[in-house]
Amino acid sequence: MPLLRNNTSEPLTKERKQGLIFSALTHLLLAILIIFVTFRVRIPDPVEEGLLVNFGFDETGEGLFEPAPEPVSPPPPPESAGEQGGEEALLTQDFEEAVEVEKKEPGPEEIKRLAEAREAEIKRQLEAEARAEAERKRLEQEEAERRKREEEQRRIDQQNARARGAFSNAGNVGTSGQNQGIAGGQGNQGVESGTPDAPNYGPGGGQGTDGISFDLGGRKAQSLIRPPYDLQKEGVVVVAITVDRSGKVTDATPGIKGSTTLEVDLLKLAKEAALKTRFESSNNAPIIQKGTITYVFRLK
Repeated sequence: MPLLRNNTSEPLTKERKQGLIFSALTHLLLAILIIFVTFRVRIPDPVEEGLLVNFGFDETGEGLFEPAPEPVSPPPPPESAGEQGGEEALLTQDFEEAVEVEKKEPGPEEIKRLAEAREAEIKRQLEAEARAEAERKRLEQEEAERRKREEEQRRIDQQNARARGAFSNAGNVGTSGQNQGIAGGQGNQGVESGTPDAPNYGPGGGQGTDGISFDLGGRKAQSLIRPPYDLQKEGVVVVAITVDRSGKVTDATPGIKGSTTLEVDLLKLAKEAALKTRFESSNNAPIIQKGTITYVFRLK
């Protein structure tokens, strides 16, 4: 069946016109962008290139190492204003010379016043030093007196403690109820014709060197040691001793009943002498025998 051509033209409507105009403008803008963006490329300027040349001073030379550079002299100091000429120095001067003030010599009254002020200052210094020295001596004296009082109190406390220890010894060397003596056991040791406060408790006591006596139940002394005595103190010190069969004094307690002093120095001398004293040995004596040694200290 043959095709039929329609020659009738389609009418140009308003919408069709607008579409054609928009299409044309779009194509025109694309063409402008292509021309100005794509085809306009900026060609960079050519860069100048150079050739490195070795440092030197001459056109000829020989060697593999670069020589050390010559020392550069420091620039000369700038010339002072005075050296450039008196006229220029005066023009650049920015200060004025001070006017010299004539010194005035102090008069006799001024000299006297200064001397008096100096003497007064020296006097004040000397007085301050004297006050400081007096205060220092006062403090030292107070400290010495305080130490002396403390030492005296300590010595008294020691004597009291020693006396309490000596007189509280019950049994063999003291009294306990109706008991008294040094031989041990019950009873009041001594003789009927004796004296209550005597240091000896029965026959057998002996007199040794001057100022020393002992009582050891009839045993004799081989050597009575006299204590060294050079103190300005006196008194009687009775020492309770313990003697073994060989005659050695194994224990000594000074200051028991019969003593007239509790001076620490005298008690110490008496104890040391008693421990050095020796008696005759006896196999019939008790294993531990009690006795006394009396030391009489007199001022010389």
